Amino acid sequence: MLIRTILSQRTRDENTDQATSLLFSKYKSMEEIADADAEDLEPLIRKAGFFRVKAMRIKEVSQMLLDFYGGVVPDNLEELLTLPGVGRKTANCVLVYGFNKPAIPVDVHVHRISNRIGLVHTKNPEQTEEELMKVVPKKYWIELNDLLVQFGQTICRPINPLHDECPISDCCHCYQHQTKC
Repeated sequence: MLIRTILSQRTRDENTDQATSLLFSKYKSMEEIADADAEDLEPLIRKAGFFRVKAMRIKEVSQMLLDFYGGVVPDNLEELLTLPGVGRKTANCVLVYGFNKPAIPVDVHVHRISNRIGLVHTKNPEQTEEELMKVVPKKYWIELNDLLVQFGQTICRPINPLHDECPISDCCHCYQHQTKC
């Protein structure tokens, strides 16, 4: 899950899926990835974008996990954040999707929608995560990302949101006040 999440940074799910599938069809273990030359990883993950940087990161992460964590991905935010290329969103995704632990991964969709519907009034994803943790009951944290990402991709789009199709337009500040979304 950690490698997939690193590959998913700044790309579409379809590209992540292809890159992940190609990578793990050739490299079956963390040891194999750590031992590989980054240049050999690059063509396999090219679809994920930023493939040179991501190849180095997944190689470094694999080596670090082997050296410091016995080849086991840590299951807490603090340790995940020590890994190269792992920020809060990636770490929280690993907690939610890899360990089924409550966390709130905040991507552009979660940040945008949370602000549009007035759950939070924040300027950046870190603030959004912090505020959502205060207002959303912990029992909903695991599902929140999937719900808001899907909603953000289909209805509450960044440009030209589908207000007429929105089931929660009565909660949307930009719709109610006819402001630019």
